[in-house]
Amino acid sequence: MPRILVIDDEQSIRSTLREILEYEKFRVDDAMDGVQGLKLAREHHYDAILCDIKMAKMDGMEVLSQLLSFSETPVIMISGHGNIETAVEAIRKGAYDYISKPLDLNRLLVTLRNAMDKGRLVDETRLLRKKIGMNYEMIGESEAMKGIWEMIRRVAPTDARVLITGENGTGKELVARHIHALSNRADGPFVEVNCAAIPSELIESNLFGHEKGSFTSAVKQHKGDFEQADGGTIFLDEIGDMSLSAQSKVLRALQENKITRVGGEKEIMVNVRVIAATNKNLKEEILNKNFREDLYHRLSVIIIDVPPLSKRLDDIPTLVQYFIAQYCNQQGKALLNVQEDAMEELRKMKWTGNIRELKNVAERLVILCDGSVSSEDIRRYANPLYE
Repeated sequence: MPRILVIDDEQSIRSTLREILEYEKFRVDDAMDGVQGLKLAREHHYDAILCDIKMAKMDGMEVLSQLLSFSETPVIMISGHGNIETAVEAIRKGAYDYISKPLDLNRLLVTLRNAMDKGRLVDETRLLRKKIGMNYEMIGESEAMKGIWEMIRRVAPTDARVLITGENGTGKELVARHIHALSNRADGPFVEVNCAAIPSELIESNLFGHEKGSFTSAVKQHKGDFEQADGGTIFLDEIGDMSLSAQSKVLRALQENKITRVGGEKEIMVNVRVIAATNKNLKEEILNKNFREDLYHRLSVIIIDVPPLSKRLDDIPTLVQYFIAQYCNQQGKALLNVQEDAMEELRKMKWTGNIRELKNVAERLVILCDGSVSSEDIRRYANPLYE
């Protein structure tokens, strides 16, 4: 049942609103002044708040300012002394809406429901961002990770192109996402392109788009990844697997900041930051004529090498606890206790699959173990490969 707070110094108004809203299946609390209203708002969660503007102890505008300092609950201001200037000021200060007295019942109910819809959307967005943040969180306090964090902090505010190197499963995508999140483009799109997963004959269409009719299956115009990333960041993952013909097109886009769709003639200006990643040694690929040297130099203004897990063993306890807590929460299980001898067994593993392998082991332990994790559990379920 939605819960509403009514703040008004007139008893008759509070009683009328309570009667109307309870009839409409709302749960209603009321406060006789702003001080009491703020106290209730701090103690309880409300789906919406109705607040009078002209009150004795504390002006409604001051109540609004204080409410917004600690709560995201939508606030609807009401007044019998208002005018257009008052309404504008209330909205400017952050009120969801303004309603004049005498209150129109239909407008009040519609405004309340719209405000609650907005509040639910805010809550859902916050939850989604929290989930996304968990999925892309970088964990570790080893010297290697401190070095990467320092590099990210220095590079992120610039528009410098970054090449991220490292073995599969080390977390190169996480580095790219954190650079974007800490950059001036954070509010723009982050477009990820897996260059290894796109067939060579389609990669140009994917990157630069195509015009309708440019090839058999081009039934409509398509904006490519560079256009979609305009104003933000494009992440070219596994760029070492990109064909030479596509590399030349990417090089032109980087040089001129413009692209041309497949089958089109119009040049389209794009404003993107390019971050690339690879698990290959691009200098060897250049010697073997598999990668363009000029593109390498365009991409590698800054190089961040992500170390394998075998080079950051000090992070294993932190990572294991983090992933186990995450999977226990997802599966509704009590948090597992990882015994010290189990941690020692984990440190002995080669971790050829890096962080990706560690996540799999943590999920397996959560599914198969109860209460605590012993060294025997590690030997049984983690399939360690000893040195």
